[in-house]
Amino acid sequence: MGLFDRFRRPSPGSAGPAAVRARLEGAMAKRRLRGWNPPLENINALVASGGPRLLARSRELVVTNGYAANACEAFASNLVGDGIKPSSLIEDAAVRDYVQRLWLAWTDEADADGLTDFYGLQAMVAREMFVAGECFVRLRPRRAEDGLMVPLQLQLLQSEMLPFEKTEVLPSGSRIRCGIEFDSIGRRVAYHFRRRHPGDSTDQGGRVIGDVIPETVRVPAADVLHIYRPIDAGQIRGLPHVAPAMVRLFLLDQYDDAELDRKKTAAMFAGFITKTAPEEPMLGEVEADLNGAAIASLEPGTMQVLLPGEDVKFSAPADVGGGYEAFQYRTLLAVSASLGLPYHLVTGDVRQANYSSLRAELVEFRRRIGQLQHGVIVHQLCRAVWRRWLEAAALSGALGLDDPAAARPVQWIPPRWDWVDPLKDIQAQVLAMGAGITSRRKVVEATGYDIEEVDRENAADAARAAALGLSYRTGSGETQGARATPATQPDPGDGAREHEHGDAAATESATEQE
Repeated sequence: MGLFDRFRRPSPGSAGPAAVRARLEGAMAKRRLRGWNPPLENINALVASGGPRLLARSRELVVTNGYAANACEAFASNLVGDGIKPSSLIEDAAVRDYVQRLWLAWTDEADADGLTDFYGLQAMVAREMFVAGECFVRLRPRRAEDGLMVPLQLQLLQSEMLPFEKTEVLPSGSRIRCGIEFDSIGRRVAYHFRRRHPGDSTDQGGRVIGDVIPETVRVPAADVLHIYRPIDAGQIRGLPHVAPAMVRLFLLDQYDDAELDRKKTAAMFAGFITKTAPEEPMLGEVEADLNGAAIASLEPGTMQVLLPGEDVKFSAPADVGGGYEAFQYRTLLAVSASLGLPYHLVTGDVRQANYSSLRAELVEFRRRIGQLQHGVIVHQLCRAVWRRWLEAAALSGALGLDDPAAARPVQWIPPRWDWVDPLKDIQAQVLAMGAGITSRRKVVEATGYDIEEVDRENAADAARAAALGLSYRTGSGETQGARATPATQPDPGDGAREHEHGDAAATESATEQE
């Protein structure tokens, strides 16, 4: 290498040795990183080995820890709210209205346990995603004599019902991985569910085949919906949403309990009596306890006269200090970041929040929630249920269509977002519609309603108001319906005030024009 080559600078498109080393700093094995040697394992191997323990700890944490329980409810309420609802895209208005009404009637019968409706099942699925990372929905066809509007119901199964440890190769060449059966090209063909929940001691039933009670039952994959968020390519089972924050929540809970017990114990000791002659009995001394230490009874507001040689030292327990709240705040802030939830939704603390900070964090949070709504809940649950429901309705004759595929086009409307300042948001939406930036359909659907249902209700309200001779004043000053009848006329005082207000508004408008 010549002198010129030795000092030649790298071209703008190339990277020198120093830049390459900087990029690969995480792969170095120097003193600081010598102890960092994580195994290069696939996520499925990690889930298979640590899944049961992770799941058990997650369920206990959500039940016993207040922050985890509150975060679980906040996650579910924001993910599905009162339900992600369908809006049929059938062109025929009469058929579309009939399909929507049939679906609405069926949602009340959707739960196989009869405890909630279809949208309540969505909330249960959302909670299971937070706690267990996954939920299984079994599609249960019903008989005609069951008397259902559409002979189909949904049964929710917890993650524990599919054994993590069931991994084997079948004689047919199919493979079972963590309870899921795959064919030779990697398609899911069946799920091997347990007959009973492994932690339910109240369920002792079981069907005997010969002398052996089968542990699992094979259910075709066409009858099972596996709802989970895959975070890695090739992932076959879900991970709890609370997993990144579990350790901090558990240790913080222990710390809070220890601090509370310490303060409680310290508050029980008002003072300690010291004696120069321990062999002499104390005034008011009672029998020694099991450890041999004498206890003197104390009552609130009592002053005890001591014998010569005795002294009293009052208890002065150490306080938690000024750093306790700051430590709690930083720890819970890290927990909130691990959960992907705003701090105030996890803790309920809005003391350090204002309009700008709340709006900034809610916008980012709702982007994440929107991703889960459309990529997981709608794609894995709602679309599949809608397709199977159409098939069941067509086969039973309830749909009234020869081809159920004609009714398949549908869009799913998530629940509306309630903003911090709804007036400004509505005004912004009205301006966007007037400028042609968005459509009225999108604005209405953003509120969680179907635009066609809203239009029908508006038309019915207007017709009813006109038939009754009612008149309402809107925000723009326009009236809806016919002029009010004398029976519905306001009192003279109100009319005078409205007249004065109208004159003042007219004067102000004329002034602005000048």
